[in-house]
Amino acid sequence: MINKFPVNKWEISDKAAALHREACICDMTLPWVPEADGKNEALERFQASGFDFLSLSVGVERMGLSHTVRYVLAMRDEFRSKPDQFRFIETVQDIREAKTNGQLAIGFHFQGSEMLERDVRLVELFYCLGVRHMLIAKDYRSRAADGCYEKSNAGLSQYGESLIREMNRVGMVLDLTHTGYKSTMEAMEISSAPVFFSHSNPYGVLAQTRNIKDEQIKGCAKSGGIVGIVGFGHFLKDYNITASGLFENIDYVAQLVGAGHAGLGLDYVYYPDMFMRQVKDNPSSWPPEYLQNMQGFNYVPPEALPETTELMLKAGYSDDDVKGVLGENFLRVCDKVWQ
Repeated sequence: MINKFPVNKWEISDKAAALHREACICDMTLPWVPEADGKNEALERFQASGFDFLSLSVGVERMGLSHTVRYVLAMRDEFRSKPDQFRFIETVQDIREAKTNGQLAIGFHFQGSEMLERDVRLVELFYCLGVRHMLIAKDYRSRAADGCYEKSNAGLSQYGESLIREMNRVGMVLDLTHTGYKSTMEAMEISSAPVFFSHSNPYGVLAQTRNIKDEQIKGCAKSGGIVGIVGFGHFLKDYNITASGLFENIDYVAQLVGAGHAGLGLDYVYYPDMFMRQVKDNPSSWPPEYLQNMQGFNYVPPEALPETTELMLKAGYSDDDVKGVLGENFLRVCDKVWQ
């Protein structure tokens, strides 16, 4: 079992520390690409900061179908082989039991849908392998939808509509992060189940292309879903990669649609040197606004979360609202959608 830091090492009030420890804390997005180094240390840091569940990005569009299948199988086998440390989850109850047993709960998701190669039957296959939510586009145009950086903003394709219906049928949560405005609005009309923006910040806090507008946040809340706040510097006002920067975005969502529709999707890149080499070696793969200020390639670390709990309490959030943002809102949606 990975040891947690004692509560008294968090420089927060006793009440915040106790609530933080009691909450079931869930992060909807942790990068887990094959080439990333420092994975074990990252897991230790997250659990030491109080996290109970992490959803790993085990599929990205550049990997393709064959590579994705093999990697998902390898990662599933690895976590299942260490039951003293981890619980590879299939249900919300698995997450709760893992917390009780001192295990770190692990789930999977995809950042993109191109690895399906236009075959909606693969949704069910990947769901059976543990993939519980999926983006339908990542920044640019996919076979399913336009991403948020496509000037055409053309919305969903017919394939995209059928993909959403299949995800609803299977129980995989529709994730609209990185997806174009028109695509997201159409998707929320089509979906019969709550949706995620697993790691997206409000445009109302920072007018950045990848951040989502009030209409998108309201549509997500209307579906019964949640917006997971991301800690990537480019999406935070003044590149404020601290607990206060995270809280500013949480509070915006809470004030707009209620604290019951906010959550966490830090998307913390724990391999910065390797990541920056990839960025510099492939500049055409990144939106120009990212490259104009490299300061944006910094992240809110998991260690900032206890202080974020403190800030919510100081702002007058109820204990239930704090627990909701930290993880219960995510668990509520999953309990409704997963099958």
